[in-house]
Amino acid sequence: MSASLSSGSRPPGSSLPRIIPLNVVGSAKPASAGGCATATKGGCGSGSSAGLPQHIRDKVHDHPCYSAEAHHHFARMHVAVAPACNIQCNYCNRKYDCANESRPGVVSEKLTPEFAAKKVLAVAARIPQLSVVGVAGPGDALANPEKTFRTFELIKAAAPDIRLCLSTNGLALPDHVERIKALGVDHVTITINMVDPEIGARIYPWIFFDHKRYHGVEAARLLHERQMRGLEMLVAEGILVKVNSVMIPGINDRHLVEVNAAVKSRGAFLHNIMPLISDPAHGTHFGLTGQRGPTPAELKALQDACEGDMQLMRHCRQCRADAVGMLGEDRGAEFGSAAIEAIAAEIDAEQMNEARAAYRSFVERERADQTAAADAAKVQVAATAETRLVAVATKGSGRINQHFGHAEEFQVYELSAAGAKFIGHRKVSLYCQGGFEDDEAMPGIVEALAGCAAVFVAKIGHCPRKDLAAAGVDAIEGYAHEYIEASLIDWFAKSTAGAGTMVA
Repeated sequence: MSASLSSGSRPPGSSLPRIIPLNVVGSAKPASAGGCATATKGGCGSGSSAGLPQHIRDKVHDHPCYSAEAHHHFARMHVAVAPACNIQCNYCNRKYDCANESRPGVVSEKLTPEFAAKKVLAVAARIPQLSVVGVAGPGDALANPEKTFRTFELIKAAAPDIRLCLSTNGLALPDHVERIKALGVDHVTITINMVDPEIGARIYPWIFFDHKRYHGVEAARLLHERQMRGLEMLVAEGILVKVNSVMIPGINDRHLVEVNAAVKSRGAFLHNIMPLISDPAHGTHFGLTGQRGPTPAELKALQDACEGDMQLMRHCRQCRADAVGMLGEDRGAEFGSAAIEAIAAEIDAEQMNEARAAYRSFVERERADQTAAADAAKVQVAATAETRLVAVATKGSGRINQHFGHAEEFQVYELSAAGAKFIGHRKVSLYCQGGFEDDEAMPGIVEALAGCAAVFVAKIGHCPRKDLAAAGVDAIEGYAHEYIEASLIDWFAKSTAGAGTMVA
């Protein structure tokens, strides 16, 4: 596919080249109303969108946050154009220039809408996997509505094939649904941590609404009412809504089952229950007061309790407000102001469009092959009653393609008669540092892999293999560079059958 630099419209007052929509399988189609409420079990959260209505599948097909399957292949980008916030959360402290931190609310550089649009094109030229651009802070997208919507206008004109998203706490949401719809933003994330204002008062010290500051239960009640109204309005417009909830042990952990029921009944498409990030070094209220985050087992138990007809997102990485790249990686450091200017000066729109189209065509073939391989492998485990957890080292593309020592996280799958189900990720410290093994990292890695019967890697050394074996974790490198799900199911079938040909 090729495109001329002069094709289509451009942002007003801009000399940016225009990305032409990609006419390939899975590209964006006109949105249909009523999507969220029709979602069925087995879609995004569990990895496959096969059971979803076609108009919903079209919306989530290439969205790495709304589809666990898509996150293996597509990248996202957050543009930090919204610094102001209208509420205070006890788990948030918006710092700047913290490049080594990976958590919401953190950015290295705030952008103007005009520079944000230029940065999007520069990233698209270097990362053909880019499919989604969102505004997620560092404050609240709708506490900065003019900056947020101006950014979307410029991106939509310059790059119409890229999906637009925004994240919000929901306080200002009811006032902006009409404009969100008009701009073609068909994915909105609302952070909803409570439906009981008494619990909300322990999470939110204050909110600022209609030129007035509210505190305590009164603030939480007003926030709750606005969140529910905004959610209902978005669903009525056919906009997919993902609800983020932060799991805070002892405060809202049990209550999140009620939150799940409330947002499900109002048509939310996806629920993302995330662990509290609580570190005193971040300077948050919860961090400084010793509020702990949940363990992986506690998080999984809550997610399992909430899973049902509604999709559960388990692949979230709690990204920075200026994150760039695949989930689980951040290439933002490659795209500072100077780099953006240099890339923008040499962008060839025709080559960029061809590269993006070629990548999507490749991904469609890969996804079809992966699905077929996994389906074929499932036959081997149809009769088993056993369930196991395993971990995978992967750089993406749905393959087991990372060296054990290079992994900064492991993706965890649950194996059963139903096949391989992605259930989350566990972060670790690098075992290999500058070509040398860091033995001090190994205890933390072993702890992170607790409960897993095996870890699948592209390669692993003798020493870490021995340490894992002592902890009861088998290191499996016989499926290096193969598809994840089909490999896990094949190994599971052979191990549960007691086959002597088990791949190690």
